Amino acid sequence: MALTDTFTKNTKHSGKSGGDKHTDGGGMYLLVNAGGKYWRMDYRFADKRKTLALGVYPEVSLAKARQRREKARELLADGIDPSTAKREEKQAKADAAAHTFALVAREWLAKTAAERADATQNKITSWLEKDVIPFIGDMPISAIGPRDVLAALRKMEARGALDSVHRVKQVTGQVFRYAVAIGAAERDVTQDLKGSLAKAAPGHFAAITEPKQLGDLMRAIFNYTGHPNVIAALRLTPLLFVRPGELRTMEWAEVDLDAAEWRIPGAKMKMKADHLVPLSTQALALLRGMHPATGHGKFVFPSLRTGERPMSENTINAALRGMGYAKEVHSAHGFRATARTVMDEVMDERVDLIEHQLAHKVKDANGRAYNRTAHMPARRKMMQRWADYLDKLRTGAEVIPLRGKVA
Repeated sequence: MALTDTFTKNTKHSGKSGGDKHTDGGGMYLLVNAGGKYWRMDYRFADKRKTLALGVYPEVSLAKARQRREKARELLADGIDPSTAKREEKQAKADAAAHTFALVAREWLAKTAAERADATQNKITSWLEKDVIPFIGDMPISAIGPRDVLAALRKMEARGALDSVHRVKQVTGQVFRYAVAIGAAERDVTQDLKGSLAKAAPGHFAAITEPKQLGDLMRAIFNYTGHPNVIAALRLTPLLFVRPGELRTMEWAEVDLDAAEWRIPGAKMKMKADHLVPLSTQALALLRGMHPATGHGKFVFPSLRTGERPMSENTINAALRGMGYAKEVHSAHGFRATARTVMDEVMDERVDLIEHQLAHKVKDANGRAYNRTAHMPARRKMMQRWADYLDKLRTGAEVIPLRGKVA
């Protein structure tokens, strides 16, 4: 006879050593012993008698136990052992719990760190830790859907970080693709988010490219009053036109004052290749002036708070803002565009030499990439001409306008 809720609730253990069995049909029964009440199901599979645990009463009600029985019977009808299916499901849940988004993301960051410059690694880590992991980090990555990712990205979008939010979406997609590779997820769900985020206004790093305005900027830089380290970094930036992150992490061990060279290791470069920067006499003078102050430490431009870390990434831009140059007018990164434009259009320098010095990939006629020391004598002379040109602009020498424009 089928069991009832009342009977299930009120029945007691009779004291039998093996417990009391109360059947419900279809192989299911309630086992009552001194320890409690347990739902069980007896069945045969591959000519063997087996017992499947369906749960413990009252956590699993009579109705819920019957549902589990019917599911087991369906599996049997399909030739599947319910006990094996239960173990596999339990293992899948354990695997999912062991592969949360946070764990997979951090594993991916560690596995791929050697592919990036330190500054890029730090930026990507910060994005994930601040903008993604707090919202989906505890979820099994296999259970995360497109809407879960979108909800996290929407928070960035709401605060106006339109440039960064698209980068973070790309990085999140890389984490999902890594998860697919290690068997922790089925697919990259960020592919479903195309067109779902607002686009940032097109543009590049703001840069002054008119010689007359560049002369004004150079005078403002030389009139800047602040910390000596900041003054030196600010004056050196236009001379070298490296990326801001490369300048602020400049180390004395990388600088050869006698050879007038700065050798930047590939680990710090965007293109992951070593880069050689010839130092003009003006750049050398600035570095020699810095050496007594910071030469005893690791960084040429150490943090103003502690010498163990490099200068803050916002220091140069903050100095420019203090001089009255808004981010829409000129930026620390913009000195690269300044040099690229003026050296080409005003000074008639060879474009391939400029591209070399910007650490862009330059190939020969056969399509092969030049090495870091290619055309070094010519690049050294070009860097000196550039430094001399900036001095002339600063001191008010005749300004040559851009081609096709009037100064």
